[in-house]
Amino acid sequence: MTSTQTSPIQPLPFLKGHGTENDFVIVPDAQNAVDLPAAVVARLCDRRAGIGADGLLHVVRSAAHPEARHLAGEAEWFMDYRNADGSVAEMCGNGVRVFARYLEHAGHVTTGELAVATRAGTKHVHLDKDGSVTVAMGRAALPEAGVTVTVDGRSWPARNVNMGNPHAVAFVADLAHAGNLYDEPPYEPAAVYPDGVNIEFVADRGPRHVAMRVHERGASETRSCGTGACAVAVATARRDGLDPAESGTPVTYTVDVLGGTLVITEHPDGRIDMTGPAVIVAEGTVDPAWLELPDAATPDGIETVND
Repeated sequence: MTSTQTSPIQPLPFLKGHGTENDFVIVPDAQNAVDLPAAVVARLCDRRAGIGADGLLHVVRSAAHPEARHLAGEAEWFMDYRNADGSVAEMCGNGVRVFARYLEHAGHVTTGELAVATRAGTKHVHLDKDGSVTVAMGRAALPEAGVTVTVDGRSWPARNVNMGNPHAVAFVADLAHAGNLYDEPPYEPAAVYPDGVNIEFVADRGPRHVAMRVHERGASETRSCGTGACAVAVATARRDGLDPAESGTPVTYTVDVLGGTLVITEHPDGRIDMTGPAVIVAEGTVDPAWLELPDAATPDGIETVND
């Protein structure tokens, strides 16, 4: 807890949003005055006893947060992102789109260009008038070592793509061949990914159009993965013989995820843009007394107001 933070003594405002059904609790806190320890975040994100979300977006002015003050000259707002278990994370591609949508919803920004500070550095976002949000996701690395992924007796070679986190991209004839994805699909050699890997299964849908399912590292199948969609687009382009660095022409793929559709563009200089929807669906307040109740307590302190 920083010296400026205190436990909430007033009803805690929150919003709920999602990007291709990757959903988030949003806590506006411009001056970084609210303490959000891991247990509180986990309670808010609990899908049975809380609001329910894949993660939490703590909205803070960069100048007010000790981890982002050095970025205040680049970006007014800091996305203090937390995983659903309360742990701190560097970045979330779907989350930063929803973060930008909240800033517009709250009147802090208008459509156009926006910089957002994250623990992974400043991310550049474009809020389009049609409601879509584009995020600059950085560049992909393509390590040579790959793996073979096996599910229910079927095996596929998987392309190694790193988007700041590791991905193994396997092309399949039918997404059902990926199985239930509750457990991590086995792959060999395991030494290629010593810290685990996100595994994407990809099927063709048309020219420069694919669909994917993903098992996310440390979780299970998720409705959407922004870095995974970027990895899939890059791996598919190389499979198709397309490399913007060689052609000098951007390459765009449409990637269907379980929760919707993302459009990924790789530029000749390696930059990757991800475009997709971001929606605010509800807002309300949380009774701080509820946050201090034992784990078995029911969430009677939550009142939501649908937008």
